[in-house]
Amino acid sequence: MTQQTTALFAPFRLPALDLPNRLVMAPLTRNRATADGTPTPLMATYYAQRASAGLIIAEASAPNAAGQTYPNITAVHRPEHVAGWRRVTDAVRAAGGRMFLQLQHGGRVGHPATSGLTPVAPSAVPLPGTIFTPHGHRPAVVPREMTAEDIRTTVADFARAARNALDAGFEGVEVHSANGHLLHQFLARNTNLRTDGYGGTVARRIRFTAEVTEAVAAGIGAERVGLRVSPGNTVNGIAEGETEELYPALAERLGGLGLAYLHLGYADPRTPVYRTVRAAWPGVIVANPVLREVRTDGVLRASKELLAAGADLIALGRPFLANPDLVERLRLGAPLNPMRDRYFMYVGGAAGYTDYPALGAQETGASSDSIVAWDGGRVC
Repeated sequence: MTQQTTALFAPFRLPALDLPNRLVMAPLTRNRATADGTPTPLMATYYAQRASAGLIIAEASAPNAAGQTYPNITAVHRPEHVAGWRRVTDAVRAAGGRMFLQLQHGGRVGHPATSGLTPVAPSAVPLPGTIFTPHGHRPAVVPREMTAEDIRTTVADFARAARNALDAGFEGVEVHSANGHLLHQFLARNTNLRTDGYGGTVARRIRFTAEVTEAVAAGIGAERVGLRVSPGNTVNGIAEGETEELYPALAERLGGLGLAYLHLGYADPRTPVYRTVRAAWPGVIVANPVLREVRTDGVLRASKELLAAGADLIALGRPFLANPDLVERLRLGAPLNPMRDRYFMYVGGAAGYTDYPALGAQETGASSDSIVAWDGGRVC
């Protein structure tokens, strides 16, 4: 193995957590919660199977009812949510793992048929096209522009959700400011048309993400907080504008907090924005590579390139989805399980979720080498 490849399997120290290796399971929406957002026992099995990851970042969870995106998405704002997540973290801890929970507010990526509420957003700009609901695809609705009070309340909801996450047994949380959801909508020029202190200039557009992150850090300790961004990502109809200014500015504002990490989605070490953010961020970088093929050699090659370009941890989504023992497979250079049809990503149940075999187990009919995004969602 090369030095960078060997480093994947070496221990690593986050500010408040020791990791046995540098491979992170990226947050993956799987739609296996109950309708009200409570994690299920099947989810405990799924995550415990993948406990060999250096760190698991659990799937996006809504900090309040308005933040729900799609059906059967997890949440963390009610006692039953906390109890459900506690069953998951207990199972992962018993298997030797460690978990952060991603906190995500969908903003305009939501629908009254799913949440019972009109979505809120920085401006009254609807999501293009349709969105999936419990009743199938429906036209997206025009979101309600957030008032100053809405903003204050939402910031407080994130901080409360972070405290709930620790009560549920998580080691920390990841604030989601990526993939076209609420915080990213504030960053982007085409979804943020505000003329107050939260819109217009780069300094104002980063303000909401910064205030949410700062409030969460104040509530549970900065060393237990990560932040995820996806510079230049256009998913969910986002057009940021000034990408190469936004993220260094955000890194400068938050760099002194002592956060656990900054997580870069779609990280490409050859791009100027990656190099600029890496240079601007004083702490740990978690990098999620762009995988053109989900095979052992491709995963190792992309991971090695990012480590050589200054990343500290490598976050993988699709490879962990189909390979509960991904760390061991990569360590041995063993083949990866092929992923099943995308239908199994979001339909609920054990099929295509907890029935992928570990090394040495009998293959169980996996049938596809690739899987793609669904309804504006994202598979890393």
